[in-house]
Amino acid sequence: MLTPSQLLTGYARGVFPMAESADDDRLYWFDPPMRGVLPIGAVHASRTLLRDLRRGGWSAHLDSDFDRIVAICGDRDTTWINAPLAKLYGQLHRAGHAHAIEIRRNGEFAGGMFGVTLGAAFFGESMVSAQTNGSKMALLWSSDHLARCGFSLFDTQFLTPHLARMGGVEIQRCIYQQQLSQALKRKADFRAFDPITEHQLWQDMTQTS
Repeated sequence: MLTPSQLLTGYARGVFPMAESADDDRLYWFDPPMRGVLPIGAVHASRTLLRDLRRGGWSAHLDSDFDRIVAICGDRDTTWINAPLAKLYGQLHRAGHAHAIEIRRNGEFAGGMFGVTLGAAFFGESMVSAQTNGSKMALLWSSDHLARCGFSLFDTQFLTPHLARMGGVEIQRCIYQQQLSQALKRKADFRAFDPITEHQLWQDMTQTS
């Protein structure tokens, strides 16, 4: 059985675990030749998304219910998050190495994401959208928050069309390893800033966009 320490060692080496399905207890390490990354503090927001931000009602909540966000992300017909992996994420969260961001609109759950932190690297694991633009808002908030907290690498593992539209790119494994090495030498604290639960972050973002 993989331990939290072994999981962090894998991340530090540039590999990450996934399961074949929720019904398979086995975990497999992945090291793709091309790696997806997002720009920290500079995720692309379309005019439509910014217009939605300005309408208000959005709020972001840090680690309000980590296990719930992981469970929602894994509650799909096809998922790579099995029970052992969800348990490991929970252990990392309690050790301060995993965090979840919940997005609400008018007090109702709209989306969220979670990831693992190590040094100044954030390894985004999974995201979910329960309302229109929910996951996009989670990416926007996460990117801005990572910049505020001193992170230098936002790893998305694979690049999807959704991430590409938000400014994500693919980089070669060797380049990723260089960026990871630099990020691991730095210190960053995901909780360096208090969770922003009101609209000030959205106001700042829309004014500077």
